Order: sequence, then C-alpha cells, then structure tokens
Amino acid sequence: MTEKPRAADPAQSGSTPGGSATAEEQPRVVIRDNRKVSKSEPPAAADAGADTPAEGLVEDAEIVVDEIEVEAASVDGPPVVDAPAQPVEGAAPPAGPPLGAELEALRAELDERTRDLQRVTAEYANYRKRVDRDRSLVQEQATGSVLAALLPILDDLDRAREHGDLVGPFGTVAEQLTTALGKFGLSAFGEQGDPFDPTRHEAVAHQRTADVTEPTCVQVMRRGYQLGERLLRPAMVAVADPE
Repeated sequence: MTEKPRAADPAQSGSTPGGSATAEEQPRVVIRDNRKVSKSEPPAAADAGADTPAEGLVEDAEIVVDEIEVEAASVDGPPVVDAPAQPVEGAAPPAGPPLGAELEALRAELDERTRDLQRVTAEYANYRKRVDRDRSLVQEQATGSVLAALLPILDDLDRAREHGDLVGPFGTVAEQLTTALGKFGLSAFGEQGDPFDPTRHEAVAHQRTADVTEPTCVQVMRRGYQLGERLLRPAMVAVADPE
C-alpha cells in the first residue's frame, strides 16, 4: 500500500500552505500534561494470560494540565485605529434655507394656528350659550303649557271667591294651589283702576267718563296671567276713556 506524501507543517517550515511567508505569525497553543499511572500488578502478570480480566490493572489515572501558553500573533506595523473623517478644507457647507426665513415661516404658521384656536374657542362658547338658551326656552315652554291648562281652574276659584264661597277647607286648598303655582313663576295681573295696556289687556267694553284722565280699566271680567316675562293670557277688562 503506497503512502501518500505529507504536506509540510506550516509551523516547522515558517511558511503558508501556498509556499509564501507572511508578515503575521499564527497564535500557538502549547499544552503540557503530566500523567501518573499506577498499576497493582507487574507487567509480567498482565502479559501472562490473554483471558485474564483487566480489572485492577489501573487504579488511578490522573491528567494534570500544568500550563497553557498562548503566544499572541505579532503583527508588523502600527495598530489600526478608526478615526472620524476630517472635513475637507475649503469645502462649501451643505445647502439649505436661511435660518431667518425658516424662523419667519414658523412664526407665520404659529400665528395661523393661534387664530384657528381662537376661532374654534369662540364658536364653542357661542354654541354653549345657544344650547343653554334653547334649553331654558324649552323648559319655559313646557311649564307654560302645563300652567295654561290650569288657568280655567283658577278662573273658577276667582268666581267662587267673589261670591264668598271660597271658605273653610275649600278655601285652604285654593290658597295652597295658588302658592304652589306661584313657585313656578306664575303671576296674575288685572285689577280695577289699572291703566289700560293694550299689550296686556283685552278691552271688551268702552265708556267715557270725567273721572279718569287716561284710559283706565274700570271692570275686570277675567284676570290675566304671565310666566315670568312671558304673557300666558291677557286680562279681559272694560275700559273708561276720559271725556
């Protein structure tokens, strides 16, 4: 059997596998070991018979690594250190808009956004006022509708009072009802002797007399009512004009 030729060891020849020497030396690791082997029987006893079991031949095997030496590769020349690129002298700075123009553009945009915010704030304030006003108006209309339905009952109580029938427990209930409706803002107007107001009085009769100096209500046939500043029903009266 023909043995192939071995390649030359790079560590012994000092050259690379290609045959050319390099400026760098590869790191070399050297491992030294001591081995202690103790045998319980002499070698002759071990060789006496092949069939003899090999038990007890080796009691203790110990491998001690004394030291590991690592030789760092030596590199010819100074170490390579990365350094930041230095600006080229005389090179022009990168082109860009002037700082003053950019600042003016930012100020203009800020003013525009401020005006938008002020406009939105004003619109929201007006919206809240309008909603509150509409809510109050709706509430007043609902209350006025309920009170207007109770006005005929109040007219009957007034007629009973004029005839003297509003006495005893019936009179107490009538007073409590009038007080409760007054808490909702209902108030009555129209008394004999009041100046005639065409916006609040409905004249159903006219007469002339020297006892008055201006149109005056001389007889109230039905009292009027208002809810706050809102007129629910005008008063029905007879008016006397001066001669």
